[in-house]
Amino acid sequence: MATILVVDDELGIRALLSEILSDEGHTIELAENATQARAARERMRPDLVLLDIWMPDVDGVTLLKEWGGAGLLTMPVIMMSGHGTIDTAVEATKFGAIAFLEKPITLQKLLRAVEQALVKTAPPRPAPAVVGLPSYTRTEPGNLPVAASHGMALSNHLPVSNALASEQSFELDRPLREARDAFEKSYFEFHLAKENGSMTRVAEKTGLERTHLYRKLKQLGVDLSRNKRGSGG
Repeated sequence: MATILVVDDELGIRALLSEILSDEGHTIELAENATQARAARERMRPDLVLLDIWMPDVDGVTLLKEWGGAGLLTMPVIMMSGHGTIDTAVEATKFGAIAFLEKPITLQKLLRAVEQALVKTAPPRPAPAVVGLPSYTRTEPGNLPVAASHGMALSNHLPVSNALASEQSFELDRPLREARDAFEKSYFEFHLAKENGSMTRVAEKTGLERTHLYRKLKQLGVDLSRNKRGSGG
């Protein structure tokens, strides 16, 4: 996942964004002013910066201009403001910002903006090589290339993860509470695997408030570390 620098002079905003984005598997660095932001950007080289416009020492647009003029705008920057105007958003975009979020920032808009910013700046991935298959693509009349046809045949036999199996059997000859707990544990493990460990998306999908969801998973003994997205790179 990505390394994200959150720059905002409000402690509550920093804490909220950090919690949400950490749940998504990102690594979060926090800064409360331009001085800390400069140091953090130099130290960690973030993949993305969420930058507040109105800060006490140097405002966000000025810092954005500074980075752009010094050739340091090597990462996408999303501007944030609770008092922004269209002119402010246009100015920020002109100086290199990739998006503008108006406070209070909704969960959906935040995740969508972050996802889009990271996708736009991600390097293109090379096509995966098929290990153990011939590299030639000799074409015979009326047939697909030989290597391609092998690849298509293999794709029909790829194993399906047990964690994502949408149908499971349960032992019903047991006390109701035990049967219910077993079902609920499988239910939440299925959604955690499907959403790559994102607590935010699982909460939305299951209709539970996030704190309640954490408590429920802990009660059922669900292993959260196994599904955490950041563990696989």
